[in-house]
Amino acid sequence: GQAIVKKFLNEGFYVVGTIVPTEPVFTDHSNFEKIVVDLMSEEAAEKAIKAIISKNKTIDGAVLTVGGFAMGKVADTRSADILNQYKLNFETAYHVARPVFTQMMQQGYGRIFLVGSRPGLTARNGKGMIAYGLSKSLIFRLAELMNDEAKGTDVVTCVLVPSTIDTPQNRKSMPDADFSSWVKAESIAETVYFYCTDAAAAIREPVIKLYNNS
Repeated sequence: GQAIVKKFLNEGFYVVGTIVPTEPVFTDHSNFEKIVVDLMSEEAAEKAIKAIISKNKTIDGAVLTVGGFAMGKVADTRSADILNQYKLNFETAYHVARPVFTQMMQQGYGRIFLVGSRPGLTARNGKGMIAYGLSKSLIFRLAELMNDEAKGTDVVTCVLVPSTIDTPQNRKSMPDADFSSWVKAESIAETVYFYCTDAAAAIREPVIKLYNNS
């Protein structure tokens, strides 16, 4: 999220980003507007999007990075675990995607980026991650439905599918891993930006696999 914000600020965009109240803000750029909103709440998310539209009139792009992860085989995964992952990974995305998509359809253009995962893309990658894989699989279906509804327009929903991202947190949790094979956050940000440029104007229904060498 931070890498994407920095990339778009560097490219001259005005960026609105959600932040965690307890964490320090990573940039004081004049074109960055920070908001605190509970994306688990459909009402709060829709109110925040409407406020952004009221102030800025249009939304060119939206990158929805909020989500959560959990391990668990079938025997260890209860329906409550699935519901929790559904709320973290699907509802938070849908609560933002729906009002943003509605606005983009009205203005006639826009790019939405949802974050999928390998376990959500194919079941064989989801072993031991039942609830997580199921919740992320819905992201791909949502993108398909939104793209089908937007056919004939310049509104495109993309799905990002990253492998392990090279972050300080991931390095700390997996100190023995080969960091060079991971995908860098900056590479993801560059890719997202490319799909928002005129060079990618003809692309539709993209599923963007950002695996690097892992």
